[in-house]
Amino acid sequence: MGSLDGKVAVITGAANGLGKSHALELARQGARIVVNDIGTSVDGAGRDESAARAVVEEIEKMGGQAVPHFGDCADWNDAQALVKTAVDTFGDLDILICNAGFTRDAVIFNMSEEDFDSVVRVHLKGHFAPMKFASIYWREKSKREGGPVYARVISTASESFLFGTPGQPNYAAAKAGIVSLTMGTAKVLLKYGGTANVVMPRARTRMTLRGPFGGMFEAPAEGFDNMNPGNSSPLFAYLASPEAQNITAQLFIVWGKQVVVMKRPAHGDTFDSDQAWTVEGLHQKLGPHFEKQKPIVDGYPLPEV
Repeated sequence: MGSLDGKVAVITGAANGLGKSHALELARQGARIVVNDIGTSVDGAGRDESAARAVVEEIEKMGGQAVPHFGDCADWNDAQALVKTAVDTFGDLDILICNAGFTRDAVIFNMSEEDFDSVVRVHLKGHFAPMKFASIYWREKSKREGGPVYARVISTASESFLFGTPGQPNYAAAKAGIVSLTMGTAKVLLKYGGTANVVMPRARTRMTLRGPFGGMFEAPAEGFDNMNPGNSSPLFAYLASPEAQNITAQLFIVWGKQVVVMKRPAHGDTFDSDQAWTVEGLHQKLGPHFEKQKPIVDGYPLPEV
């Protein structure tokens, strides 16, 4: 008996990397899976259904149940059809894991409009659209049943949103949006018994190997592999489980054998004036505060991995 026996999960970007790992882990826990993936390359080009079909076959060989879905999770109609596929096939929807994405890295000088728009679309709108239609389903189900429902949203973000990696202005901005989107959704779903959380995995995927910190994610020659995507999936499965009912609007980092629960943003130093601010007055107050600080090091430092 698994912790997710009888539950139905939709997982976007589930044909490779983290998404595939999540699909297999949730299936091991007894969930029935809709494996959503359009099968693009790491930069979003092309389409290939074979990878999603292979994940479905792997789940079925384990004795689980799964169906593929090849729609674009950032497309309005496809996202609605994705939720409908879960309900029509398995009779319900309990869990939504948003994971789909690709990268097109460049510093701001060199990034094209299409590179910015496409990455923000797949990550941010690719979270928003399925989340919208899943939330509608849960709201309507709650109305029909007259009480709380089982509803879990787990979003995938990245520490890139915290550190503003210079080669990923599109990706970092999208991930920041995902955090805000999920926090707001958590407040909405609370009324219906649902939860919504964000996880920032450090894991070796097609995206991280080609990103600015790709060397950090390579597999070790021997010993424990901290960056194996499988290290992250148990946390996703746990947050999807009944045991995590009281965990919502939280932000996690997971990698290797470590989970970090992030603190809420907090107010820092406060400066007051006896009268309306002027440029000169601001410099008198703020100048001494910043004059000994080092840009970047005392601002948003690079992550330690």
